[in-house]
Amino acid sequence: MQHGHEGLEGKDGLSLLGDVPLVAETPEECLDDETTPVGRFFVRNNGLLPEPATDAEGWTFTIDGEVERPLNLTVSELKSRFPHKTFRMVLECGGNGRSFFEPKAEGNPWTNGGVGCAEWTGVSLGDVLREAGLKNSALFTGHFGADPDKSGSFEQQAMSRGVPIAKALEEHTLLVWAMNGEPLPFIHGGPLRLIVPGWPGSLSQKWLKRIWIRDREHDGPGMTGLSYRLPVRPLAPGQDGKDVETRIIESMPVRSIVTAPADGSRHPVGTRTIDIRGAAWAGDDEVARVEVTLDGGATWTEAAMTPPRNRYDWTRWQASLPLPGDGPYEIFARATDTQGRAQPFRAANWNPNGYGCNVMHRVAVTVGQEA
Repeated sequence: MQHGHEGLEGKDGLSLLGDVPLVAETPEECLDDETTPVGRFFVRNNGLLPEPATDAEGWTFTIDGEVERPLNLTVSELKSRFPHKTFRMVLECGGNGRSFFEPKAEGNPWTNGGVGCAEWTGVSLGDVLREAGLKNSALFTGHFGADPDKSGSFEQQAMSRGVPIAKALEEHTLLVWAMNGEPLPFIHGGPLRLIVPGWPGSLSQKWLKRIWIRDREHDGPGMTGLSYRLPVRPLAPGQDGKDVETRIIESMPVRSIVTAPADGSRHPVGTRTIDIRGAAWAGDDEVARVEVTLDGGATWTEAAMTPPRNRYDWTRWQASLPLPGDGPYEIFARATDTQGRAQPFRAANWNPNGYGCNVMHRVAVTVGQEA
């Protein structure tokens, strides 16, 4: 933890990746809880921090555009007028895994720690959109927050992304005011944020002020050029990506992490079994299985999985593997989703901004040898 860093107070063990904007990731071994504590939840900003709200209940946000009845609602009105929902759901940065691309891609050098799985409480955005009355012309959302851009200007949004209406209407797409049963912390977008599960975290606008319903794909910052977009056809590693056809990143790829043992851990002489556990998730899909290997993939052992609590929850898994003797070992974990897509050994699908890398997590451990 970078102690004393403004904005990271109360955070436990995070690695600072950037100051302006403030970005910090969570080491995999700190993601060993079924529900990620607020103190261990990653931090990602695209601009500077806004002024904290003085009246959380009175915070207002607007739904306008292609609707019959534009709404201007306070957090208090959201709480009183719509059914409350609580789901435990993964939130993951679109660039999670970026540092594993070769050659290096642009952006924050995430390893596997741009992810967390918290309990989010709020109301379904779909319930509020139905109250506003979507016109037939409603195709896409545009999200707007209170944060200024990196220069401190409010003229241009730091980040403004959006989703097709079908995703906005999903029950699990929430307007959130609480995290793990407590008021949503300011650093995580309190008093009100959007949670769009399974898709890049940049869609889950913090300090939410407005949702603009549009008759076309949203074109705010983070939606055009190469931002949060992937090439439609493969690029050669290092290719600049100019003038290539791209698509918006929607569902995030399948991924697993080993949360115990920690990378670099040492185990006593004569240890003959190693207990391994972790988490796996798969964007809009589900995790079909998780397998682990100690011999570079020559043999695989299927892990036992704990069923997720609800859609978009991560799947916790564990396995016990025999060790043939003392020495160094490398653990690899591989998740496969319900579409049959598995994680690769090497980073595939290179792209200039480094999105969607879901290479297998590798953990090195040593049994019974001196350093």
